[in-house]
Amino acid sequence: MVTVSTIIPTFDRAAMVAEAVASALSQDGADLEVIVVDDGSTDDTRMVLAGFSDPRLRVVATTNRGVSAARNLGTSLARGRYVAFLDSDDTWLPGKIERQLAYMADTGHVVSQTQEIWMRGGRRVNPRRIHLKKDGDFFRQALRLCLVSPSSVMIERDFLQRVGGFDEGLAACEDYDLWLRMLLRGPIGLLDAALTVRRGGRPDQLSNRFVGMDLFRIRSLAKLLATEAMSPWHRDCMEEELVCKTRIYADGCCKRGRTDEAARVWGLTRQSLRGPGDPERGA
Repeated sequence: MVTVSTIIPTFDRAAMVAEAVASALSQDGADLEVIVVDDGSTDDTRMVLAGFSDPRLRVVATTNRGVSAARNLGTSLARGRYVAFLDSDDTWLPGKIERQLAYMADTGHVVSQTQEIWMRGGRRVNPRRIHLKKDGDFFRQALRLCLVSPSSVMIERDFLQRVGGFDEGLAACEDYDLWLRMLLRGPIGLLDAALTVRRGGRPDQLSNRFVGMDLFRIRSLAKLLATEAMSPWHRDCMEEELVCKTRIYADGCCKRGRTDEAARVWGLTRQSLRGPGDPERGA
């Protein structure tokens, strides 16, 4: 019986995906399957993956639909009690899966993450203070920016299915959106050990492909306010952050002469707020 289903979405990362797959297949302490979703790669990704003969590895090829669709497809094929995501440019250190399973069994968490080692341009770098990982109920802090990393996460599959997976309508910040939905339902645990290697600083990453990432967070917050059940405190926090992000984004648009875009985003925000009043007042 499969305990952990590892899901690796990839697109045109033939030079890196083999390291990700190898780091997943080398994990001990659990019955594991590794599902690689090749999201329409045009490079040598298929040839690289064909070099693996491990029966625990499944490769699924699909047309290019984005990382959210790839992760969701992998989740739909998963057989394990737990799902662990791994981006194709990241890797796991030995013992990651075994130690995270033990941590979740001990704490009762249905979702958890590990600490990370950050690499940029082949060198280790320290995350800024605002990016330091939190443990437990950190909903308010998570509204500001994404504080959970997909490659470090392990989630009970049933819980992930109830929450609803990644929003395929968001071209970026799809993980920010999912973590907020999870935090609305309970805490996210932190295994305080650096067991995930996060490799950044390349132009193909979503954070470098899109300018104005807060626009996607604004869209996420507006959607969540309209669709998710939450306490008055959660709603107050979310509305406050939505107005803050909208003001910053709209001010930037106005400085660049994009007044129509600023007005459009303010309109989206107004529709999401509960009561009367002008969120622009005092800006």
